[in-house]
Amino acid sequence: MSPAFNLLDEPWLPVRMMNGEVRVLGLRELFARSGEIGALAETAPPSLIAQYRVLLAITHRALVGAFGRWKDTDRVRWYREGLPLEAIHDYLEHWRERFWLFHPEYPFMQVAALAQAPETCDKLKPWTQISLASANGNTPVLFDHSCDLSPGSIAPAEAVRTLLGFLQFTPGGLVKTLRDADKAGPLANTAAVLPLGETLAQTLCLALHPPTAEGHDDVPCWEGAPPDIGMLRADPRLATGPDDRYTRLSRAVLFVPDGQGKVASVRFAAGVALADDPQAPDFMASYRGGSNGLVRLTFTEGKAFWRDLPALLPDAEGLASQPAAVLRFAANLQLMCGGSEQAVLVAGLASDQAKLLRWRAERFSLPTALLASPDHAAELRRLVRQAEELFGDIRKVAAGMYADTLPDPGSKDTWSRARALFDGGPATALYFSAAERSLGQLMALLGKGDPDAAEALWQRTLQEAAWATWEALVETLGRSPAALRAEARAYPRFRARLAAFLPAADHSLSPAAKEA
Repeated sequence: MSPAFNLLDEPWLPVRMMNGEVRVLGLRELFARSGEIGALAETAPPSLIAQYRVLLAITHRALVGAFGRWKDTDRVRWYREGLPLEAIHDYLEHWRERFWLFHPEYPFMQVAALAQAPETCDKLKPWTQISLASANGNTPVLFDHSCDLSPGSIAPAEAVRTLLGFLQFTPGGLVKTLRDADKAGPLANTAAVLPLGETLAQTLCLALHPPTAEGHDDVPCWEGAPPDIGMLRADPRLATGPDDRYTRLSRAVLFVPDGQGKVASVRFAAGVALADDPQAPDFMASYRGGSNGLVRLTFTEGKAFWRDLPALLPDAEGLASQPAAVLRFAANLQLMCGGSEQAVLVAGLASDQAKLLRWRAERFSLPTALLASPDHAAELRRLVRQAEELFGDIRKVAAGMYADTLPDPGSKDTWSRARALFDGGPATALYFSAAERSLGQLMALLGKGDPDAAEALWQRTLQEAAWATWEALVETLGRSPAALRAEARAYPRFRARLAAFLPAADHSLSPAAKEA
């Protein structure tokens, strides 16, 4: 195979310029214009996060090579004046040979040894094997209806973008080539967090991890020796640091170009397995309090992500949350620069073992005070918990109301069915979407140090959300005699719950009744 498609020169990364125009650039031009680029424009959340991680690894290694160690004051200067482009350019040119997508020895983010290994040299899989958005094998359909027998082919630029997302987010499970099963990628089942700046250069400065300690070897995969079959068969190994995690070859893949230079097939095997280290969490992963300790934050079906927003904020005791380290890096930089708000991207893929469930990308603007102060964060955590607890009580009252309209209302089976009726209806989405409308204003008040105004706003918001939910529940219940009796019995309980949770609000009548 002759070297082809060098990622330094060939356009492969979609970006959105500051004027809104979307372009596709190679690495050299991307870094040269990083002050003119607003953000990456990738549409697949796993690939989007993975591309940022590759850019962060390049930036970090270039700065380590040029400056050794740096301080936050240096990061502030780069944030304000732009990245040290000469250092990054020199780094890219030094490693140019490792950025060929097709290469007999050093194919970028791939394993050349698969071309000679008896287990893989004559065994090809469709390119959809590495596509998290495609149906392949026994993976259910997510976003397309392709099949293994007719996968088509993709351009090299799309192939490398797809590969990056796959390596970071692939779940653990069966592989059956070189090993029976393999460990998950670094961000499997994770809602990854990335602080965003106004330009790509600022984003890279905000999320840039500290310089590597002297004598510690943490390098991206393209700087290391090409993996051989022995390394792929070896036991899982811990990451040496962020640069390793951001570029770990969690599966061994080798693109097979067709006659037109596109990719239709791949060689595929177990990769350089990543061992878990609870003491060294991924810098983009956040953790929330669970029943048995902290749990990695992911996306949950039917649950708006803002309900888990406190997991992105500091907790004095470390029991309620453990925010991603990149948020701490960003908060420190914003405090030094006088920034009052920090935009945050939350993106990734949720999976259940080997089953891919959903992907999502959301953006929030968080006051710097919330990111930096456990006290401010604790107040938001309390108010979000209040919304959850009020909703839980509404659910109990509504389940009782539904059960009263069914035969044998006192039985466990009837209550189970009533709860299922509630969960399958519009109440959850209606309540939390109504509450979310005031979330930005709530956080702004807390960030300004005005908890009393924040409390008053939240009480009004939850009251309106609760009444809107109740009226929708009554509407879906119908107007039969049994429904009217059930509503009459449940209504006092509903008002009592409102009075208990929102003592400062007027609960005598619903907003609709007051207007009438």
